[in-house]
Amino acid sequence: MAAIRKASAYSKRKVVPFTRISKRRQKSFIKTVPPQKIVKFSMGNQELFQKGKLPHQLTLIATEKVQIRHNALEACRQYINKKINKETNGQYLFKVIPFPHHIQRENKLLTGAGADRMQTGMQLSYGKAVGKAAILKPNKRIFQIAVPNEKMVQFTRKVLRQIKSKLPCTTKVLYEKIEK
Repeated sequence: MAAIRKASAYSKRKVVPFTRISKRRQKSFIKTVPPQKIVKFSMGNQELFQKGKLPHQLTLIATEKVQIRHNALEACRQYINKKINKETNGQYLFKVIPFPHHIQRENKLLTGAGADRMQTGMQLSYGKAVGKAAILKPNKRIFQIAVPNEKMVQFTRKVLRQIKSKLPCTTKVLYEKIEK
């Protein structure tokens, strides 16, 4: 498998997701849509949250306009879920908020000696679908976590600090205590 291009290769200014897939094969520029990497969007105990037994709520928000790839979201989801599930014994609720709709394309070019005879350059530069991304505007939610007590709030903040390097944007954590 080829290496993934870094996030700066894709525009952060794009606001409208590119999702065009035509019903008529000749008019469809994107032949296949990449499969969704995010396995679950909601984890933990939904019943405890509905009963009000998880009053402490932490929300990770993006502070800038950004595209977050679906594999970055999945990597963060797996890490957070594993750490919090181990610490709380299943007494938490964790949600991944954005859904990756935007189809990212890549025009693969070869480099090195003799590569000029094997590629089309900018002649057919539309590119093939390589992944999906969620487009977020400033102050939009990425993850939402509800935990039972103050001790878990501190632990969850530490876990959220650890995943900052996996995300291509600056983030901040909002805390809210829900009263009954």
